[in-house]
Amino acid sequence: MAGVLNQQITDRWAIYNADAMDVMATMPDESVHASIYSPPFAGLYIYSSNDRDVSNARNYAEFREHYAMFVDQIHRLTKPGRLTAVHAAPVPSSNSGKDALFDFPGDVIRLHEEHGWDWISRHVIWKEPLAVRNRTMQHNLSHRTIVEDGAYGGAACADELLIFRKRGDTTEPIDHPTGLDTYAGSETVPADLLKYRNWSGKQTENRYSHWIWRRYASSIWDDIRIDRVLPFRDAKDPDDEKHVHPLQLDVIARFVQLRTKPGERVLTPFMGVGSEVYESVRLGRVGIGIELKPSYYVQAVRNMEAVDSDDLPDDSLFDVLHEVDL
Repeated sequence: MAGVLNQQITDRWAIYNADAMDVMATMPDESVHASIYSPPFAGLYIYSSNDRDVSNARNYAEFREHYAMFVDQIHRLTKPGRLTAVHAAPVPSSNSGKDALFDFPGDVIRLHEEHGWDWISRHVIWKEPLAVRNRTMQHNLSHRTIVEDGAYGGAACADELLIFRKRGDTTEPIDHPTGLDTYAGSETVPADLLKYRNWSGKQTENRYSHWIWRRYASSIWDDIRIDRVLPFRDAKDPDDEKHVHPLQLDVIARFVQLRTKPGERVLTPFMGVGSEVYESVRLGRVGIGIELKPSYYVQAVRNMEAVDSDDLPDDSLFDVLHEVDL
C-alpha cells in the first residue's frame, strides 16, 4: 500500500505505520463496526515533527480543519447506527497559574454533529487532584495557590469519553444474550453475584450483568485504573518534548464490551502504542490501528506480541508521576 512504512497483518489485527488518511482512503465504505481513539489535543502537545501530524497545526482553525477530515472519513467507514468514541479533555491555555480552559470536548461534539453523528453519551473519568498536580506540575492545582488567592485555584479536570452514533438504522444489533460477563475497573464484583455470570435464563434475573451495567452506564467513571496502560517508555524519541500516557485499558474495555460484539472490527486512526487494538483483540474483536510515528508503531508491535498472555507486560504498571496523562 502506497505510503505505508511498515505493517503487520494477521487474522486478528492489522496495524500500519502510515498516515491514517492514506490507509483509511483504501478501506471500503461501512467496513468497520466501531472506532475509539484519542485525537492529538489541539495546541497542547507536539508528538512528532512530521508535517502530516495533526498536532503540528499552525493554529486551532487549521487543526480543526485537519481533524474534521478524520471525523468525516471515520463516518464513511462506519456502519449505519454504529458508534465512535473519542477520548478528550479540557485544554488549559497555559501553565502560568492564571490560565483559562478551552472546552475541547465541546468542540469535538459540535464537529461530529456537523459530520453526520449524533452525540449520545459522555463519561467523565475521575482523577485525584494531588496525583494530577504531582504528575503535571499544574500551578493552579497547588495548595499554595488557593492559600494566596483562591480566584486562581484550579480543578483536576476529568478526562471524557464521548460516544457518537452514526445516523441511520443498524442491521446488526449489538446484542448481549447472556449480559455483560467481565468488569473493567478497580471494584470487585460481589462474590454472591458470581453464580449469575453468563446467565442464560431471563436477563431480568442476571444480577451479575446488572451490577456491571449500572457502573458502565454511569456518567461518572470513578474506578478506572489510571495506571493500567500498555508500556510506552521505549517509544520515546530523543527529541520528544514529553511522554504521553496511553489511554487506560479499562476505558477501552468498557466501550468495546458494551458497544461491539465478538468478531467485529474496531478501528483506531491514532494508534499510539497500540492500546485500542490490544484491548479489542484481547476481547475477541478484530483490531485495526494506524500510527504515523515509527517509534510508537514499533512499540505497538511489541505490545501486540503479549496480547495472549494472562497479564500485561511487566513494565506496564509504572509510577506515573511527571507523566502527561492524555
